[in-house]
Amino acid sequence: MEILTDTPLADQRTAEILESARRAFAEKGFDGASMQDIARKTGMSVGNFYRYFSSKAAIVEALIALDMDEMEQDFAAILINPDPMQALRETIERKITEAECGGDGKIWAEITAAALRKPEIGEIAYRMERGIVTHLITIFAQAAKVTVAEAESRWTAHAHLLVMMVKACGMQPVDNPTTADLTRLVLRNINRTLDDIATSAAAKG
Repeated sequence: MEILTDTPLADQRTAEILESARRAFAEKGFDGASMQDIARKTGMSVGNFYRYFSSKAAIVEALIALDMDEMEQDFAAILINPDPMQALRETIERKITEAECGGDGKIWAEITAAALRKPEIGEIAYRMERGIVTHLITIFAQAAKVTVAEAESRWTAHAHLLVMMVKACGMQPVDNPTTADLTRLVLRNINRTLDDIATSAAAKG
């Protein structure tokens, strides 16, 4: 994550904290990284650190909010593209590639595992997934020229499947020798899922 020098100091400090949290979660795991560990990485006292975030759940929520802001921009660009389904394919492929290169997969693997054990993390992660699914359904509706309600009734499962495949692919270790082959297989199945939506939309039309 790039930290902008012209942002307000408090916002820049928050961004630095979140970047340190990402590193701490990647290095020690969600449960292994304490608030003290994250504070030390930022060069802050624990007392001062708690002025920004009161818990790891609050940090996760802020990390997700940052990623959602970026995804909102991606979805907005897709919706104004003349071929939204092709734009979606390209965006998904880019996101998967970025996850491999950037090493964020390990962080989200930790957060996903924590979501299964900790209800507050689970609720935060569910809201993120539900938001992504809602955007996907809106794209499907526009591409198929149907209402959002109809797209939701027909392709909600497809949207959840896409989220599941992207998330699972992104969480693969970058040093796994089969990761590249797995990525190709996932992308193939993502494209088949999108083809299924396009085919069913054309058949009805």
